[in-house]
Amino acid sequence: MSKYDYNYEETSSPKQSAKLEVWDMLSIATLLLTLCLGVYFVAVFIFPQSALNPFKASMVDPNAPPTATITPLQMDATWTATPFALVTETPTLLPTHTLIPSPTLFSLVTPSDTPTPTPLPKAQFSATVTYIDSTIIHPEAACKWQGIGGTIVDSNNADILRITVRLVGSYNGSTKNELTVSSIAPAYGKSGYEFFLGTTPITTRSNLTLQILDQAGLPLSDPIEIDTFKECSKNLVLVRFKKNP
Repeated sequence: MSKYDYNYEETSSPKQSAKLEVWDMLSIATLLLTLCLGVYFVAVFIFPQSALNPFKASMVDPNAPPTATITPLQMDATWTATPFALVTETPTLLPTHTLIPSPTLFSLVTPSDTPTPTPLPKAQFSATVTYIDSTIIHPEAACKWQGIGGTIVDSNNADILRITVRLVGSYNGSTKNELTVSSIAPAYGKSGYEFFLGTTPITTRSNLTLQILDQAGLPLSDPIEIDTFKECSKNLVLVRFKKNP
């Protein structure tokens, strides 16, 4: 055989079975661990309140108002009621005020006689009141008439015309406030005046007053109180005003 003669047929070695290396086993363990962790996280995600979750969320609503905790009040075990004692206060007397003596007034001038008060001015006119039968002035009315009439004269008994006469008061339930002037009732005289009261004579006491006034409305006489009577012989009140001298 030549030294260059080679046999190219490979000698087949016997087949060996596949062996698991250490790194293969670690890889498989890592895959299994990863799979288990994935299953665990999925279970916790789906069932967060399960026992597998060590960080379970609280079921309390964070937006809910806090729950009040009622703590009953209790009296101390050693509390003892103390009765109220009546306290009598002694009143303090207020200080008295000493009056300052007032000076006694005296005068070195001998007092004169007490002055006499000046009398008020007298009314310009006075009046006389009489009661007569109305038939003297109104014969046609017989006794079915009652009124007041008269005249106004000066101090010489001369008639004064256009003097205002006012009648005020109440008569038979009606209020009277009437004015007239002298000279409009000539049956009594040139300065005659008259007020008609009613057709049925009645008796009244001081319910009416009569007064004469000047052109400015100022009184010329005092108010004269007038009475009336139901008798036919006195159913006309005659009032004559005369100027004082």
